[in-house]
Amino acid sequence: MRRTYAYFISLLLILQSGFDHAYAQDTLLIPLKIKVGLEVSGPAIYISDKNILSAEGYISVDNNEKISWVLGAGYLDYKYSQYNYDYQSSGIFIRAGADFNLLKPEKSLGKYWAGIGLRYGLSVFNSETPSLKQDNYWGTTSSSIAERINWAHFLEASPGVRAEVFRNFSMGWTISLRMLLHTGTGKDLRPIYFPGFGNGAKSFSTGLNYFIVWNIPFKKITVITKKEVPPEPDETVGTGTQGTGLR
Repeated sequence: MRRTYAYFISLLLILQSGFDHAYAQDTLLIPLKIKVGLEVSGPAIYISDKNILSAEGYISVDNNEKISWVLGAGYLDYKYSQYNYDYQSSGIFIRAGADFNLLKPEKSLGKYWAGIGLRYGLSVFNSETPSLKQDNYWGTTSSSIAERINWAHFLEASPGVRAEVFRNFSMGWTISLRMLLHTGTGKDLRPIYFPGFGNGAKSFSTGLNYFIVWNIPFKKITVITKKEVPPEPDETVGTGTQGTGLR
Protein backbone atom coordinates (compact mmCIF):
# COMPACT_ATOMS: atom_id res chain seq x y z
CA MET A 1 0.00 0.00 0.00
CA ARG A 2 2.83 2.36 0.85
CA ARG A 3 4.37 1.71 -2.56
CA THR A 4 1.04 2.53 -4.21
CA TYR A 5 0.83 5.85 -2.33
CA ALA A 6 4.42 6.68 -3.21
CA TYR A 7 3.81 5.84 -6.87
CA PHE A 8 0.60 7.94 -6.91
CA ILE A 9 2.31 10.97 -5.31
CA SER A 10 5.26 10.71 -7.71
CA LEU A 11 2.84 10.58 -10.64
CA LEU A 12 1.09 13.75 -9.43
CA LEU A 13 4.41 15.55 -9.07
CA ILE A 14 5.45 14.55 -12.60
CA LEU A 15 2.12 15.68 -14.03
CA GLN A 16 2.32 18.99 -12.13
CA SER A 17 5.88 19.56 -13.37
CA GLY A 18 4.82 18.89 -16.95
CA PHE A 19 1.83 21.23 -16.61
CA ASP A 20 4.01 24.03 -15.23
CA HIS A 21 6.53 23.58 -18.02
CA ALA A 22 3.85 23.65 -20.69
CA TYR A 23 2.62 27.04 -19.47
CA ALA A 24 5.99 28.44 -18.45
CA GLN A 25 6.93 31.89 -19.68
CA ASP A 26 9.98 34.11 -19.55
CA THR A 27 9.56 37.45 -17.77
CA LEU A 28 11.68 40.49 -17.03
CA LEU A 29 11.49 43.27 -14.48
CA ILE A 30 11.76 46.54 -16.42
CA PRO A 31 12.18 49.85 -14.52
CA LEU A 32 9.96 52.73 -15.59
CA LYS A 33 11.66 56.12 -15.33
CA ILE A 34 11.20 59.85 -15.36
CA LYS A 35 13.88 61.32 -17.64
CA VAL A 36 15.25 64.85 -17.63
CA GLY A 37 17.34 65.65 -20.70
CA LEU A 38 19.52 68.60 -21.67
CA GLU A 39 20.63 69.36 -25.23
CA VAL A 40 24.37 70.13 -25.26
CA SER A 41 25.22 71.07 -28.85
CA GLY A 42 23.44 74.47 -28.69
CA PRO A 43 25.70 75.99 -26.00
CA ALA A 44 28.73 74.44 -27.74
CA ILE A 45 27.83 76.14 -31.03
CA TYR A 46 27.48 79.49 -29.28
CA ILE A 47 31.13 79.32 -28.20
CA SER A 48 32.19 79.51 -31.85
CA ASP A 49 29.27 81.52 -33.25
CA LYS A 50 27.92 84.35 -31.09
CA ASN A 51 25.09 85.00 -33.54
CA ILE A 52 23.10 81.96 -32.45
CA LEU A 53 22.29 81.00 -28.86
CA SER A 54 19.98 78.05 -28.25
CA ALA A 55 19.08 76.11 -25.13
CA GLU A 56 16.76 73.11 -25.00
CA GLY A 57 15.63 70.45 -22.56
CA TYR A 58 12.87 67.94 -22.03
CA ILE A 59 11.15 65.76 -19.46
CA SER A 60 9.60 62.39 -20.25
CA VAL A 61 7.67 59.76 -18.30
CA ASP A 62 7.65 56.09 -19.24
CA ASN A 63 4.14 54.76 -19.85
CA ASN A 64 5.44 51.22 -20.35
CA GLU A 65 8.55 49.48 -21.72
CA LYS A 66 7.82 50.81 -25.24
CA ILE A 67 6.20 54.26 -24.96
CA SER A 68 7.21 57.46 -23.13
CA TRP A 69 5.30 60.75 -23.00
CA VAL A 70 7.55 63.74 -23.71
CA LEU A 71 7.36 67.49 -23.13
CA GLY A 72 10.25 69.69 -24.29
CA ALA A 73 10.95 73.40 -24.32
CA GLY A 74 13.72 75.74 -25.42
CA TYR A 75 14.92 79.25 -26.18
CA LEU A 76 16.61 80.75 -29.24
CA ASP A 77 18.32 84.08 -29.92
CA TYR A 78 19.36 84.40 -33.57
CA LYS A 79 21.08 87.20 -35.49
CA TYR A 80 21.99 87.38 -39.15
CA SER A 81 23.65 90.10 -41.24
CA GLN A 82 24.70 90.48 -44.84
CA TYR A 83 25.59 93.36 -47.11
CA ASN A 84 22.09 94.83 -47.44
CA TYR A 85 20.08 93.82 -44.36
CA ASP A 86 20.16 92.72 -40.71
CA TYR A 87 17.76 90.21 -39.18
CA GLN A 88 17.01 89.29 -35.56
CA SER A 89 14.77 86.65 -34.04
CA SER A 90 14.31 85.42 -30.48
CA GLY A 91 11.69 83.45 -28.59
CA ILE A 92 10.66 80.18 -27.03
CA PHE A 93 9.18 76.90 -28.23
CA ILE A 94 7.54 73.78 -26.82
CA ARG A 95 7.29 70.28 -28.23
CA ALA A 96 4.90 67.59 -27.00
CA GLY A 97 4.53 63.99 -28.09
CA ALA A 98 5.81 60.48 -27.49
CA ASP A 99 8.92 58.34 -27.89
CA PHE A 100 8.62 54.78 -29.17
CA ASN A 101 11.33 52.24 -28.33
CA LEU A 102 11.78 49.73 -31.15
CA LEU A 103 14.10 47.47 -29.15
CA LYS A 104 12.74 44.31 -27.58
CA PRO A 105 12.53 44.39 -23.76
CA GLU A 106 15.27 41.77 -23.41
CA LYS A 107 17.56 44.09 -25.41
CA SER A 108 16.57 47.44 -23.91
CA LEU A 109 16.39 46.32 -20.24
CA GLY A 110 15.17 49.80 -19.37
CA LYS A 111 18.66 51.17 -20.18
CA TYR A 112 18.86 51.36 -23.96
CA TRP A 113 16.63 53.14 -26.46
CA ALA A 114 16.62 53.00 -30.24
CA GLY A 115 13.48 54.27 -31.86
CA ILE A 116 11.60 57.32 -33.02
CA GLY A 117 9.89 60.28 -31.43
CA LEU A 118 6.84 62.08 -32.79
CA ARG A 119 6.15 65.67 -31.74
CA TYR A 120 3.86 68.63 -32.26
CA GLY A 121 5.75 71.93 -31.95
CA LEU A 122 4.64 75.46 -31.15
CA SER A 123 6.99 78.43 -31.45
CA VAL A 124 6.35 81.95 -30.11
CA PHE A 125 8.94 84.49 -31.20
CA ASN A 126 9.55 88.07 -32.26
CA SER A 127 11.42 88.96 -35.41
CA GLU A 128 12.55 92.22 -36.99
CA THR A 129 14.75 93.67 -39.70
CA PRO A 130 16.40 96.74 -38.18
CA SER A 131 18.20 97.66 -41.39
CA LEU A 132 17.27 97.01 -45.01
CA LYS A 133 18.98 98.59 -48.01
CA GLN A 134 17.95 98.25 -51.64
CA ASP A 135 19.67 99.63 -54.73
CA ASN A 136 17.52 100.87 -57.59
CA TYR A 137 17.60 103.26 -60.55
CA TRP A 138 17.41 106.32 -58.31
CA GLY A 139 20.06 105.18 -55.80
CA THR A 140 19.97 103.33 -52.48
CA THR A 141 16.80 103.12 -50.40
CA SER A 142 17.05 102.41 -46.66
CA SER A 143 14.15 101.01 -44.62
CA SER A 144 13.33 98.55 -41.85
CA ILE A 145 10.68 96.07 -40.74
CA ALA A 146 9.39 96.66 -37.23
CA GLU A 147 9.43 93.97 -34.57
CA ARG A 148 6.38 91.73 -34.41
CA ILE A 149 5.33 88.64 -32.49
CA ASN A 150 4.61 85.47 -34.46
CA TRP A 151 3.18 82.03 -33.66
CA ALA A 152 4.39 79.08 -35.72
CA HIS A 153 3.33 75.42 -35.75
CA PHE A 154 5.20 72.35 -36.98
CA LEU A 155 5.42 68.57 -36.76
CA GLU A 156 8.58 66.63 -35.97
CA ALA A 157 9.85 63.07 -36.30
CA SER A 158 13.09 62.32 -34.46
CA PRO A 159 14.76 58.91 -34.84
CA GLY A 160 17.75 58.28 -32.61
CA VAL A 161 19.53 56.20 -29.99
CA ARG A 162 20.27 56.54 -26.29
CA ALA A 163 22.26 54.40 -23.84
CA GLU A 164 22.93 54.43 -20.12
CA VAL A 165 26.64 55.11 -19.61
CA PHE A 166 26.59 55.50 -15.83
CA ARG A 167 24.01 54.50 -13.26
CA ASN A 168 20.88 56.56 -14.02
CA PHE A 169 22.73 58.75 -16.55
CA SER A 170 22.35 58.33 -20.31
CA MET A 171 23.68 59.93 -23.47
CA GLY A 172 22.32 59.87 -27.00
CA TRP A 173 21.47 61.70 -30.18
CA THR A 174 18.47 62.29 -32.42
CA ILE A 175 17.97 63.46 -35.99
CA SER A 176 15.12 65.98 -36.20
CA LEU A 177 12.95 65.98 -39.33
CA ARG A 178 10.48 68.86 -39.17
CA MET A 179 7.54 69.83 -41.37
CA LEU A 180 6.23 73.41 -41.17
CA LEU A 181 2.48 73.84 -40.80
CA HIS A 182 2.19 77.62 -40.35
CA THR A 183 4.74 80.43 -39.86
CA GLY A 184 2.36 83.00 -38.38
CA THR A 185 3.31 85.44 -41.15
CA GLY A 186 2.41 86.01 -44.77
CA LYS A 187 4.24 84.15 -47.51
CA ASP A 188 6.26 87.29 -48.38
CA LEU A 189 7.44 87.87 -44.78
CA ARG A 190 8.42 84.38 -43.74
CA PRO A 191 10.96 84.39 -40.88
CA ILE A 192 14.52 83.52 -41.82
CA TYR A 193 15.04 81.44 -38.71
CA PHE A 194 12.85 80.82 -35.68
CA PRO A 195 12.91 78.79 -32.43
CA GLY A 196 12.32 75.06 -32.49
CA PHE A 197 12.15 74.75 -36.28
CA GLY A 198 15.12 76.45 -37.93
CA ASN A 199 15.05 77.86 -41.45
CA GLY A 200 11.60 79.41 -41.88
CA ALA A 201 12.09 79.95 -45.60
CA LYS A 202 11.65 76.20 -46.17
CA SER A 203 8.74 73.87 -45.52
CA PHE A 204 11.10 71.18 -44.18
CA SER A 205 14.12 71.46 -41.93
CA THR A 206 16.55 69.04 -40.28
CA GLY A 207 18.73 69.11 -37.21
CA LEU A 208 21.05 66.94 -35.12
CA ASN A 209 20.79 67.05 -31.34
CA TYR A 210 22.92 65.53 -28.58
CA PHE A 211 21.44 64.93 -25.13
CA ILE A 212 22.60 64.02 -21.67
CA VAL A 213 19.82 62.51 -19.60
CA TRP A 214 19.21 62.01 -15.87
CA ASN A 215 17.00 58.97 -15.21
CA ILE A 216 14.79 58.69 -12.13
CA PRO A 217 13.31 55.18 -11.63
CA PHE A 218 9.86 55.27 -10.04
CA LYS A 219 8.34 51.84 -10.72
CA LYS A 220 9.09 48.34 -11.99
CA ILE A 221 6.82 46.31 -14.24
CA THR A 222 6.86 42.67 -15.25
CA VAL A 223 7.17 42.16 -19.00
CA ILE A 224 6.52 38.82 -20.68
CA THR A 225 9.26 38.19 -23.23
CA LYS A 226 8.35 34.66 -24.31
CA LYS A 227 5.20 32.66 -23.69
CA GLU A 228 5.34 28.93 -24.38
CA VAL A 229 2.38 27.35 -26.14
CA PRO A 230 1.02 24.11 -24.63
CA PRO A 231 1.97 21.10 -26.80
CA GLU A 232 -0.72 19.81 -29.11
CA PRO A 233 -2.08 16.30 -28.35
CA ASP A 234 -0.50 13.47 -30.30
CA GLU A 235 -3.15 12.45 -32.81
CA THR A 236 -1.23 9.35 -33.91
CA VAL A 237 -1.96 7.65 -30.56
CA GLY A 238 -5.69 8.06 -30.96
CA THR A 239 -5.58 6.93 -34.59
CA GLY A 240 -3.59 3.86 -33.77
CA THR A 241 -5.94 2.89 -30.96
CA GLN A 242 -8.97 3.34 -33.15
CA GLY A 243 -7.43 1.21 -35.88
CA THR A 244 -6.73 -1.57 -33.38
CA GLY A 245 -10.33 -1.52 -32.22
CA LEU A 246 -11.65 -1.94 -35.78
CA ARG A 247 -9.67 -5.10 -36.21
